[in-house]
Amino acid sequence: MPDDALGLAMLDRVRGCLRAPCVYRAGDDAGAAAGDAHVYENYLVPSERWPAAKRAFVDSLRTPLLDVGCGAGQHALAVQERGEAVAFDVSPNAVRAARERGVETAVVGDMFDPPVEASRAGSKTGGFETVLANGTQVGLAGSPARLADLLASFADLVSATGEVVVDSYDPTRIDPERFFGYRSDPREGIARRSFRVEYGDLRGPTLDFVLVSPARLRAVAAEADLDVREVTVPNAESSYYRARLA
Repeated sequence: MPDDALGLAMLDRVRGCLRAPCVYRAGDDAGAAAGDAHVYENYLVPSERWPAAKRAFVDSLRTPLLDVGCGAGQHALAVQERGEAVAFDVSPNAVRAARERGVETAVVGDMFDPPVEASRAGSKTGGFETVLANGTQVGLAGSPARLADLLASFADLVSATGEVVVDSYDPTRIDPERFFGYRSDPREGIARRSFRVEYGDLRGPTLDFVLVSPARLRAVAAEADLDVREVTVPNAESSYYRARLA
């Protein structure tokens, strides 16, 4: 992919040859604010170096697991040590990175058209016990209505006892002056985030995320016949949260 900037940065870092800084750019102008993408810290830290809270979270994910937008495969790599894990990402280079790190089942695919069939999902149980979409990527749905459709498509892939695990930033707790790529929204419990990834001469497309508060997520999930049964805030000083839907 000519614009696969982040995926190529992951792959190069895995191969030990990161050739340029990888950054997030908050606007289309080359002079717009930029921030380090933290490729290693966000995607490649070995599980033995994870903080206890992250280790506990990943250990709580039941198998078989579908890792949506797996990046360099950090979650799938840890989960496959104890059960079945299927991973996919829209970035071919990220998938290459995941495979080179040892993820056994990693394929290229788009979360809006998952490369698994509902009737065949989780071959051992008739459905995945966990569909994990980590990294606030569900915000790429772009609107609450499309987010409801996306969550419904994930629900089709889980078993009767399964769960969908997603994350976001809570607009009611965001500091607009400090939140990279922040865009306001007049609707209650909603904000937006916009940036693109740059790696050397590669310029990724501008990514536009819709951010929803836990209360707004509950309403959106209800449209997909899902219930938000748990919300976790890993860091009380951050607006980031994780939710489990069943």
